[in-house]
Formats: sequence, structure tokens, C-alpha cells
Amino acid sequence: MNSDSLILSQLSETGVLRLTLNDEARRNALSEAMLNQLQKVISDVSEDPQVRVVILAATGPAFCAGHNLKEMTAGRVAEDQGRAYFARIMQLCSSVMQSIVNCPKPIIAEVKGIATAAGCQLVASCDLAVASTEAKFSTPGVHIGLFCSTPMVALSRNLSNKHAMEMLLLGDMVSAERAAEMGLVNRVVPEGVLQQVTQDIADRIASKSSKTLAIGKRAFYVQREMSLSDAYEYASAVMVDNMLESDAQEGIRAFMEKREPKWQD
Repeated sequence: MNSDSLILSQLSETGVLRLTLNDEARRNALSEAMLNQLQKVISDVSEDPQVRVVILAATGPAFCAGHNLKEMTAGRVAEDQGRAYFARIMQLCSSVMQSIVNCPKPIIAEVKGIATAAGCQLVASCDLAVASTEAKFSTPGVHIGLFCSTPMVALSRNLSNKHAMEMLLLGDMVSAERAAEMGLVNRVVPEGVLQQVTQDIADRIASKSSKTLAIGKRAFYVQREMSLSDAYEYASAVMVDNMLESDAQEGIRAFMEKREPKWQD
């Protein structure tokens, strides 16, 4: 673990990789450097057989304050007033969010403090989210004349339309409890047990077949964009292929023999 890195990493014996955003001075903003590091580490994680589950946490009082607005404003000095730079940063950020969804390993956001704008998008992009009672969430772009259009993509795929629009149109801070009601986070726990609860969830997931988890995660996000009939056709084909996997055969045998399965992954 390198304390000078923008992202700290620590792998547990159970195969749970804790990634910690480590730019407390800038409230863990998604600067270009942070986005590039996050992109690389997610890419590496996707190919690492030692990693079974990922926890995404952060140092300091903010989980992530979104884009680095000072860095973004500096891009306006270009002749095109920053258009090319803004387009590149938006594309990079969108790529990072999609890499989280496309990563075959389950990714859990562990949220302590605020998660605003693209930081809220980051939470919504993760497969699961556990928040402390002190955590708060918002998409506050409307307050500064900048609608949170890219965070909207992740929010609209996690929350109901009216809940997503409530956050986007008002831009107000939402409590952790309200975020759980809306579907943005799975559960809310006292800050003192946040890390332990998240780790326990990750360990439970890590005990499953990683091949099965990868099949299921991919199928979930693919079928979500389909019509009902197409989704059932696709999911049925996935189930057939899954039934023929060695871990499914082992898992069924273990269940029938009343013993713990021995995954081959």
C-alpha cells in the first residue's frame, strides 16, 4: 500500500480488494489523474484471479465530491473554450463508470461522508452500496447552472424516475436513510461499524464461485436493457450455459450431499 497514491489498495486473505480513494485535500474529486488511476485499477482487477470482490472506499470526510471544478475551469483557456477538454474528461469519466459495471467482480461502495455529482454517480455505478448514517448524497449541478446529465445516467438506472428527477432538479443533499429509501444504497449503518459490515458482505460474496458471480453480474446488466421477452430468452440461454459449468455441477452435488462446495472458479 503506497500512501502517496491517489488510490490505495489492500487485498484480504478472502480475496476482497479494498480500494481507497486517497485525495482528501481535494475531497477525493474525480480529477483527470484520479479517473485514469481508477480506470487502470478496475482494468487490472478484472483480470486478477486473486480478487473476488472489490470494496470502493475513501479517506477523509468526503467519499467523492465529483469532478475537480478548478481543473475543469482551467481547461477554458483553450481556443475552443475547453470544448475538446471537457469532451475528453466526460468520455473518460463515462468509461470509468462503465468499467465498474462491466467488471466481472462485484464492486461495493463503502460511503462515509458526502458523495456529490459524479461522486454520487460513482456510488450508483457500483453493484452494491453501504453507507454510514452520516453519509449524504446529491447531484447539485443545478445550483451552478450545470445539470448533472452524466450522473443522471447512473441514477436513472438505480432509482425510480421520480426519485432520480427529485435529486437532479432540486440538487439538495439527501440523507443516507432517504438514499436507502430511494434505492441508491442497500443499507445504512453507524459509522463505527461501516467498514466491518461492508467487509462482512464482501466476504460472504467472496465465498461464492467467482465464475458464477461473473456470469450473473454480466447477465443482470445485459438483460436490464432488453424487452421482457428478449430478457427471458437471453436469461434462459445464460442459465443453460451456467448449468453446464463445473461449479454449478459441483454446487448442486454439494447441496444434495449436504456439504460445502469446492469451487474450481
